[in-house]
Amino acid sequence: MQFLRYGIVSVAALAVDFVGLVILVQYAHINYLLAASISFVAGLLLNYGLSIYWVFHHSSSQNQWRDFIIFSIIGLIGLGLTDLIMWALVSGLVLYYVTSKVIATVIVYFWNFGARKKFIFS
Repeated sequence: MQFLRYGIVSVAALAVDFVGLVILVQYAHINYLLAASISFVAGLLLNYGLSIYWVFHHSSSQNQWRDFIIFSIIGLIGLGLTDLIMWALVSGLVLYYVTSKVIATVIVYFWNFGARKKFIFS
């Protein structure tokens, strides 16, 4: 059940992430990697709030500040992976930035769920 709920939360965070990315690139003319980073953080914050209140309901430590820091570190690693994958696919394989974001998102999704489940919500 947690995996399903995490999937729903991830879709909501992903919507914020993708819409933010496209708006920042297409309308604000921000570099795709900077835009990806900004929109990723917005999605991360939404994901954290919904994960705490709906998906996992508790953590192993009961210390929300510690959990938020760990959650954010895991998210920042995910952000680094996202940016690295997008850069490699856009610069190396000349894929469209949205296509590269889709591929990066699928890979990073599994990292985020597994790491958060193990280190925060065990």
